[in-house]
Amino acid sequence: MASYNRVILVGNLTRDPELRYIPSGTAVSEIGLAVNDRVKKGDQWVDETTFVDVTLWARTAEVANQYLSKGSSVLIEGRLKLDSWEKDGQKRSKLRVVADKMQMLGGRGEGGSGPHRGNGGGYSQQGGDYSQDSYQAPTESYSQAPQAPPEDDIPF
Repeated sequence: MASYNRVILVGNLTRDPELRYIPSGTAVSEIGLAVNDRVKKGDQWVDETTFVDVTLWARTAEVANQYLSKGSSVLIEGRLKLDSWEKDGQKRSKLRVVADKMQMLGGRGEGGSGPHRGNGGGYSQQGGDYSQDSYQAPTESYSQAPQAPPEDDIPF
């Protein structure tokens, strides 16, 4: 039987990205994401927040560190990974998301501070979409946003 492991989350960073490099020189960044869900309890609507740890790799990790900060809105697409370890004789485990793609959301100046932070979607590589498969340096071809098709080409 086949299985499918895919996650898409939209939320806000709970802390600034933590960038480090592994011995091979590859960048890795850990971010915390707060994802809200509105649920009805009795006759009241309340927000339930889920906190998710996300791992970003390579150029995606570097871009997150440079342009995102606590409070920034982001869309993450990736897969679930269960980490297991033993500490003080007790087995422990933690479920996290390993990101394949990251899309910065929001406008310029939202969600952060610092010299390069809070640009939301201000910097774009293929429209601000970062994936492990395409983490080469930006070129002039990335400077133009994709054009929407003319209205008469819409099939409905």
